[in-house]
Amino acid sequence: MLQTPDGENLLQGLKRAANILEQAESADGVEYSFGADPKFAETGEERALFAALDTAEPAIRAAIAGEDYPAAMSAIAALRAPIDAFFTAVQVNTDNSVLRRNRLNLLHRIRAAGASIADFTRIEG
Repeated sequence: MLQTPDGENLLQGLKRAANILEQAESADGVEYSFGADPKFAETGEERALFAALDTAEPAIRAAIAGEDYPAAMSAIAALRAPIDAFFTAVQVNTDNSVLRRNRLNLLHRIRAAGASIADFTRIEG
């Protein structure tokens, strides 16, 4: 899956989310791992990413629990378009601290979804 254009885009999106989150956590001295709330979503792309994660996360957990790794990869692959759209439309590091914190917590959900399958940061590309 990672050898396809969709897989490559997904990998870049997962890495981008992890990198932005890591930089913010390092700079702020906190871990953004709790509290992403769709009520603070300002754009359709942001709301779509929340919805996509709400669908993908349980599917990934169930696939991992059943050791069905192709199904887990399919579930995470469904995040490619919503992640791409989010990064195109949304400025994560906005001046509004509430929105910024919420968006960073949303990036944590992306990072956690990927990490539950594999350490995608170790994959070159």
